[in-house]
This record gives sequence, C-alpha cells and structure tokens, in this order.
Amino acid sequence: MVDVPNCPKCNSEYTYEDGSLFVCPECAYEWNLLEKETDNSEDKKIFKDANGNILNDGDSVTVIKDLKVKGSSLVVKIGTKVKNIRLVEGDHDIDCKIDGIGAMQLKSEFVKKI
Repeated sequence: MVDVPNCPKCNSEYTYEDGSLFVCPECAYEWNLLEKETDNSEDKKIFKDANGNILNDGDSVTVIKDLKVKGSSLVVKIGTKVKNIRLVEGDHDIDCKIDGIGAMQLKSEFVKKI
C-alpha cells in the first residue's frame, strides 16, 4: 500500500489516491506528487544585455542606441548611464529612473552592462 501524504493545503490526514492524483475530501484540493517535486526547482527568466552578459537587480547599464520616449519629444541618448535597474517580467525587461527624464521601462536588448 502506498503511503498517502497529508494534504499540503489543510494538512488533513484523510487524503486518498485517485489515479495519478491525491485528493483531500475536506478542502477538495487535488495534487500530484511529481508536480510538487518539480515546483521546487524555480525556473527564473535570465535577462541578458545586448552583449550577452547576465543582468541582475541593482546593476548599472549604458544605453547603446538613441531611444525615443513614446508620447513625448524626449530622446534617451546613446551612452546614457542608468543606475540601480530593476528587472521585471513583460515586454520591457527593465524598470529604472533616468536623470532628466524620470521613470522609464527599457528593453534589455538596448543596454549593455557597465
């Protein structure tokens, strides 16, 4: 007989096996032990600059191309240094503040690590 684990959600001991899933009758939670083991290995996205260097939160970068700021007449010039970047998921990978412009979102393909 398979040793059935307690429910990971409510810690109930009355769980049972239903095919390849374990089921908790008290909170109706269903899980697969194999999925739980693979969830422990976090798959974080790796952000790289234009040269292939790995970027981390808090890094300083330099803009490698003139970038027009959408909705205004401002331009972020080539060579602009950006300090203390924050990496985020989405279309634009980098949240930052640029002196003279303010809060911006940049794509990692247009910067290089200092």
